[in-house]
Amino acid sequence: MASRRSWDVVVVGGGHNGLVAATYLARAGLSVIVLERLSRLGGATSSQQVFAGVEARLSRYSYLISLLPRKLIAELGLRLDLRRRAIAACAPYEDGALVLSNVDRARTRESVESLAGAHGARQLAKLERLQHVYGELVLPSLVRPLRGRDEWTAGLDAEQRDAWDRFVEHPIGVALEEMLDDDLLRGIILTDAKTGVSTEAHDPRLLQNRIFAYHGTGEWSVPVGGMGALVSELERVAGEAGAVKLTDAVVERIHPGVERHHIELSLREHPLELDAKWVLVNAGPQVLASMLGRAHEPADEDEGAVMKANMLLRRLPRLKSGVDPREAFAGTFRINEHYSQMQQAHRDVVAGELPDRPPAEVYCHTLTDPSILSPALRAAGCHSLTLFGYDIPYQLARALGADAAELVWERYLAGINAMLDEPLEDCLATDIEGRPCLEVKTAVDLEADLGLDRGNIFHKAMTWFFADGEEEAGTWGVGTAVPRVYRAGSSAARGGAVSGVPGHNAAQQVLADRR
Repeated sequence: MASRRSWDVVVVGGGHNGLVAATYLARAGLSVIVLERLSRLGGATSSQQVFAGVEARLSRYSYLISLLPRKLIAELGLRLDLRRRAIAACAPYEDGALVLSNVDRARTRESVESLAGAHGARQLAKLERLQHVYGELVLPSLVRPLRGRDEWTAGLDAEQRDAWDRFVEHPIGVALEEMLDDDLLRGIILTDAKTGVSTEAHDPRLLQNRIFAYHGTGEWSVPVGGMGALVSELERVAGEAGAVKLTDAVVERIHPGVERHHIELSLREHPLELDAKWVLVNAGPQVLASMLGRAHEPADEDEGAVMKANMLLRRLPRLKSGVDPREAFAGTFRINEHYSQMQQAHRDVVAGELPDRPPAEVYCHTLTDPSILSPALRAAGCHSLTLFGYDIPYQLARALGADAAELVWERYLAGINAMLDEPLEDCLATDIEGRPCLEVKTAVDLEADLGLDRGNIFHKAMTWFFADGEEEAGTWGVGTAVPRVYRAGSSAARGGAVSGVPGHNAAQQVLADRR
C-alpha cells in the first residue's frame, strides 16, 4: 500500500489530530495516507525516554488530556484509562496553602474559607457555577458545525446569558474583579485564560477569553501510560481502519489542482510524489503557507509564550507549608499565581523584560499514574515532575539567545524553591552520565523541535467556539484559501488543546464534500 501514488486523502502531520481524521475517513471507505516528518507518530502528544539510561517515558511536550470528547473516544473505540486527579490545585501562600480537591467538597470549602473567609468561598462557588454553565454550552458544540453569534445568543436562558456576558462580551478581568475579592483566587482562575500565549486579564483583543472558553470549562485528565498511550491507541484504530502511515516523510510542496492536488515530499531523503483529492494539514499556518509556496504574516497574538521543564526526581521535595507533597504535587501546584503577580509579569514582558517572578504550574504525573516509570524507579521512590511556565514570549526567548533556557529556568526555580523546605536541585535524579534529569524548553525550542509557528502550542491565536462571520456559519471551521485543502490541527477553528476536535471536524468536512 505504501507504494501507491494516488489517494483519496493525504493527511500531512501524524499528531493526534491527524490520526483522528485518518481513522474517521478510512472507516468511511476512503484511501488515506498519513505523512509524518518525524521518525515517530504523535507529534507533541508522544512519550519519550528523555534522559539517557533512565527508564522513564515522559510526555515531553503536552502532558494532560483536556477536551477529548467522550463522543470521539466512543466512536473511535479508544481503549484509554483516563484518571481524575484527586487534587485539582495546591497554592501555598504566606500563612498556609489553598488546596482544591476534586473528590472532597468539604475540604475545598474549608481551605477556601481559611484563605478568603466564608464570603470568598461563596464568591468562588458562584463563579464556578457560572463556569459549569458556560462549559455545558461550549463543549458539546465543538464537534458540530459552527453557529453564528446571533444564533447562539437567541436561545440563551438568564443564567446562560450571564455566563455569555461575563466570558464572551467583556474582558475576563472584569468578571474576576467583580466576582472575586481574593487576589489568589482571581489568579488561579486567570491561569486558564493565559495558557500558552502572552495576554492579560483586560486584553482588549479578548484573546484571554477565547482561551478560557476551552481551558476554563473542561476537566484535565491523566492518561495512564502517559500521552503515548493516546498515540498508541490512535495508531491502532487508524491502522485497523486501513490508513497507511509513513514517518520520516517531509512534505515539501502542495500543488493545488482542479480535481486533484499534487504533493511533493521527501521520504527518508528520497523524493516521492503523490496525488489526492483532499489534503488535510495538521500543522500551523506558516508551515501550510510554505507548502503552498505562499507568504504568511503572523499576527502579534499568534506568538507563543511558554516554557516547559521536564524532570525526574529521586524524591518529592518537602514544603514549607507542611502540606504532604504527595497531595501538593498530585494536582496543579501553583507558583507566583496571585492575580497581581500575573498582571505584573505581563507588564514586565510588554516592557521587554524577563519577569522577576514568572507564574508557573507544576504537576507530578506519577502520583496518579506511576506506570510511565520502570519498576526499579518506582521502587526507589522516583517521580516525574513537569513545570509549565507562563509569560516567556517567543520574541523574548529569542532575544535572550543561546542562554535563554538557563536564564528562564533560574527565575522559575527561584519561584518554586521559595515554597520548598529544601532546594529542588537536591531532589533531582541523575542520568547514566551523572547529569541532572532536567530538560528545559522555551517557545523557540518548541518551534525548532515540533515546527510550531513561533512556539505557539495552539499553532496560532485560538478562535471563538462560534462562527467568525456569516460565511463561516454552518461550516466545520477547517477551510483554507484552497478548495479541498483543510486544516486538521490546532490552527482550525476550535483548535488547540489535546482534544482531537480539529481532526474530527476536518474529517466531517471531507465527508460532507463527498455527499
